Amino acid sequence: MNSTSSDSFSISGIVPPVVTPLLERDTLDVEGAKRLVEHILAGGVSGLFILGTTGEAPSLSYRLRREYIELVCGVVEKRVPVLVGITDTAFVESVSLAKFAKQSGADAVVLSTPYYFPAGQTELTQYVSHIVEELPLPLMLYNMPSLTKVWFEIESLEKLVQHKNIVGVKDSSGDLDYFRRLVELRKLRPDWSFMVGPEHLLIEALKLGGDGGVNGGANAFPELFVGCYNAYREKDDQKATDYLKCIEALQEIYSVGKYASRHIKATKCVLSLLGICDDKMAEPFNHFLPPEREKVNQILRKLIPRFDSIGLSLPGLK
Repeated sequence: MNSTSSDSFSISGIVPPVVTPLLERDTLDVEGAKRLVEHILAGGVSGLFILGTTGEAPSLSYRLRREYIELVCGVVEKRVPVLVGITDTAFVESVSLAKFAKQSGADAVVLSTPYYFPAGQTELTQYVSHIVEELPLPLMLYNMPSLTKVWFEIESLEKLVQHKNIVGVKDSSGDLDYFRRLVELRKLRPDWSFMVGPEHLLIEALKLGGDGGVNGGANAFPELFVGCYNAYREKDDQKATDYLKCIEALQEIYSVGKYASRHIKATKCVLSLLGICDDKMAEPFNHFLPPEREKVNQILRKLIPRFDSIGLSLPGLK
């Protein structure tokens, strides 16, 4: 169940971290973005998270970020909540983007730790305490230590629970022990939502008391992730396991390529192969070239029998 009032916000289920479809360096693939949003919504997701890691937000101009916020909010038209990433190296830019998101109809904002200069935990706690007072929307914190170099340590979060406008944490650390300790914060804030990033950990995170997943693979296959989540919630263990096996098999696409950006490249490549949107990456990254693209294509074709076994169809591949 989701609430999007200005006074309270909670979310559960599958909330894909949406890619940002591009045609050129600073040009949105507008039609592709519209197709993508409708494709994801048709899969039964609980919300959309734009301008996160998978959305390549740090590589996008402020102008394009605003254009994308307006586009997505306009297409969604309040059918589900829209969460907007506002992480930045500059405090005022994060606040400015949050205000624009509010004007555009977004429902919440998402903030990771400022990157480049690693903040100490005292500094980080003070930073969040200051910024949350400036934000016009509910705030979800985003733990992404592999890219920002800083964790939201549990002790710091215990201090931040006092801020009523903070509504939860999305964790992409991949550390299940950390996630277990994170969920224990519900004793202090029963209203907080706890979402997991790494898609293969979805079921384990739910078992620990998590509320859902912010899973990149749900850009292309929202029904797969929604089905897995629903099966677990309905206590259909066999069905949940069958869905999870498909999700685990899907992870092979992320092994294509040799750079850290391969996770986003693979996701955009799949969307391109499915004819949903262009696969251009924000500079300095390149999309997959024909050899890697064909590897992804072959992996998807191998998945067809698995999808068939759980009653999901794989759209025609290019």
